[in-house]
Amino acid sequence: MNVLVFGRTGQVASELARIAPEARFVGREEADLAQPAACARLIAESGAKIVINAAAYTAVDRAESEEDIATLINGAAPSAMAAAARRIGAAFVHISTDYVFDGSGKTPWPADAPVGPISAYGRSKLAGEDGVRAAGGAYAILRTSWVFSAHGSNFLKTMLRLAGTHETLRVVADQVGGPTPASDLARAVLEIGRQLVAHPELSGTYHFSAAPDVSWADFARKIFAQAGCPTTVTDIATADYPTPARRPMNSRLDCSRTETVFGLQRPDWKYGITKILKEMDAMR
Repeated sequence: MNVLVFGRTGQVASELARIAPEARFVGREEADLAQPAACARLIAESGAKIVINAAAYTAVDRAESEEDIATLINGAAPSAMAAAARRIGAAFVHISTDYVFDGSGKTPWPADAPVGPISAYGRSKLAGEDGVRAAGGAYAILRTSWVFSAHGSNFLKTMLRLAGTHETLRVVADQVGGPTPASDLARAVLEIGRQLVAHPELSGTYHFSAAPDVSWADFARKIFAQAGCPTTVTDIATADYPTPARRPMNSRLDCSRTETVFGLQRPDWKYGITKILKEMDAMR
């Protein structure tokens, strides 16, 4: 099946390249998301049956001072992509984020829960969601959280790097979510795209994150335990680690709709750590 992926070197795109090497992957030099019309033209000429947007502006803190460009890339570009995919009859899968919620409460967010982003990045991603829905056609918006892998920049790699020079690390303990291996997310994205081709009536908004939900601090502890690092973790509050952008305190996602509709269960992030550590060892 003809698959077009926006993104080439990111975490999810790298994993998609493993499981779908026959797909066409386009990077910034070929399709700059800051030029939505160019992205739409590429789709129009592609003949794709599935279009996956695995590219985004992800600099959460910098977005506070660059909201216009973040919204262009995360909002206008996927909106144009979705409309172009609809015109050629392709299924469109767009990766979104828990940042569209305000992070209140302690219960998992259902896919149809009211949104209320508290950061420029969250607002930019919500603009993309709204545009994809408005475009119509066969589409899936797949929200996820805390993606990690052996590639790119992510929490696991940061913790392991810091463990090399620190005996103790202070890590936020009052933000809770589901760390999600990029490999599992990539498989989910591809499977949803395939099902949408056959059943466009399944279009909608879905959640996919790994289980169980955990704090950043406890996630770090598990990373160090599985990596055999002696580094210890000291719990701190979000208020003790100020950043330009506010982060959701509650990033728990209710993924039951995704399981019911597409048959995709939440993976175990602890197993994901094991696989990624082995991959990183092999890369040394």
